[in-house]
This record gives sequence, structure tokens and C-alpha cells, in this order.
Amino acid sequence: MTGYYDVVLGLIPVALLGITAALMFVGISLTTAVPIGSFVAMAIIGHAMFVNTPADGSDEAQSARPPINAD
Repeated sequence: MTGYYDVVLGLIPVALLGITAALMFVGISLTTAVPIGSFVAMAIIGHAMFVNTPADGSDEAQSARPPINAD
């Protein structure tokens, strides 16, 4: 099953290379196309890190259990 972060990891190189190639195809120079493609890839990474944060549900479940007594 493909999750959100699997899609994000796939979109990073696709955005960088695909947008750069598409912009070069329409006539924009390489020195302009690469930063634009990089910005889009950076925006995808930023969305995955700060907007849709990776939360581990097991941390909440572990904090709800009482501590194990070794005695």
C-alpha cells in the first residue's frame, strides 16, 4: 500500500527533473529552469515536513498505558 510519504518521495525527483525539462522545452534557459524546479521540489518537502507532519500514533498509545512495575 502506497502512503503519503511514499508519494512525496516519488514526487521530489519528478518535480525537479520534470519541471526543469518542461520549462526547457518551452524555451526557458537551464539556469532559470533548475531553480524553479528546485523550488517546487522544496515546496513538496516543506509540505510533507510542516503541513502534513509525520506523526507516530504509537507514541500516544504508549503514553496512555501505565508504567510497568518491575517489583
